[in-house]
Amino acid sequence: MIPQETVALIRHLFYAEHWKIGTIASELGLHYDTVRRAVEADRFSRRVARGTLVDPYADFVRETLASYPRLRATRIFQMLQVRGYTGSVNTLRRAVADLRPSRREAFLRLRTFPGDQGQVDWAHFGKVKVGRAERRLSCFVSTLSYSRALYLEFFFDQMLESFLRGHVRTFQDWGGVPRNMLSDNLRSVVLERRGDAVHFNPRLLELCAHYHFMVRPCQVRRGNEKGRVERAIQYVRGSFFAARPFTTLEDFNRQALRWRDEVAHRRPWPGDDSKTVEQAFEEEKPCLLPLPANPFNTDLVLAIRSGKTIYVRFDLNDYSIPPTYVGRPLTLLASDTTVRILDGQTEVARHRRSYDRHEFVTDPAHEIALLKGKRKARGSTPGGSLASAVPESEEFLNAAFQRGESAASQTAQLLRLLDDYGATELRAAIGEALIA
Repeated sequence: MIPQETVALIRHLFYAEHWKIGTIASELGLHYDTVRRAVEADRFSRRVARGTLVDPYADFVRETLASYPRLRATRIFQMLQVRGYTGSVNTLRRAVADLRPSRREAFLRLRTFPGDQGQVDWAHFGKVKVGRAERRLSCFVSTLSYSRALYLEFFFDQMLESFLRGHVRTFQDWGGVPRNMLSDNLRSVVLERRGDAVHFNPRLLELCAHYHFMVRPCQVRRGNEKGRVERAIQYVRGSFFAARPFTTLEDFNRQALRWRDEVAHRRPWPGDDSKTVEQAFEEEKPCLLPLPANPFNTDLVLAIRSGKTIYVRFDLNDYSIPPTYVGRPLTLLASDTTVRILDGQTEVARHRRSYDRHEFVTDPAHEIALLKGKRKARGSTPGGSLASAVPESEEFLNAAFQRGESAASQTAQLLRLLDDYGATELRAAIGEALIA
């Protein structure tokens, strides 16, 4: 019921290009079953195709649908009954699905001026092991619509702070800011949307105000509006990510920018094959908005309070603080590389950020201060309460210290076990460990 040329195209896309049936149906504007039948035509023994009661009226149906593409099958059924059709409405529905003309939407080619628009999106790249943790690997990809200049950076999450951080580093890398940034309707961009009325994420609006650009979310289910960054993501997947080993996230990001400079920016510019993307980018740079004096602060800010130990928990790991701040309300500031802990405006601890799981990140000065305090007031510190409840813990901690392990982190773990299981079970467990 479809032209032979269409059948040939369907079979080429399926068998030669390895497209899925659903993709072919969507691209050609055909029903899924129509495409499936065309694909499976030679999977069964050849036989003479049986006609249907609709066949004598096929030309009429085709002409009617050409004039009224959205006409319902039930109305066509009424029109055919007057002309002598004796078949069922279901038979006609199947024929109409095959004969109805394609309703593929036409799109305008995007044309932008230098410095006018950038596009941004997240790309998923599966999961990776980081020590004992499993982290989601995501790539922040941004591109300038005019020159196709690219920036990419891999993160272990797609949180708002990483989204903002990706923008800041994009602008720093480009040396300027496009007037508009086009994005999807991510939670980091849009909190709520009703038609054209958009409630933007207030943190993103702060970023816009700082860099003087406008954010433009695509229409819902209109990913084609940011086709430049979608194609850039496909390019990253095929040309950079595929079969590329890496040791750390920092190493991977260094490789990514090296590939960007040596491969992606040296490819021909789509606007003029005689130029490279890098040359087009150099022409576009003067049209970008200037950077502000200081970069936007993208740190995650959390109100925290430690428990009985000198550690505070953040993102699956524990970070030490001075013993004098145990139990007090504090503020944690986290970038993608550093964790800082403040008491008011005073920084009391600074650590590298860990993406492992259940790691105790300890400043030796905090551990020394804790041990000094234990000598002065053994019964009043967390370590002292452990020693009074489980005397065997002293021998266990001394053995751990002799092995080069952190006494403070071991104390913190034992205190947690004491809270969870009680002194009797902990004493038994420590006794077994000492024997072993």
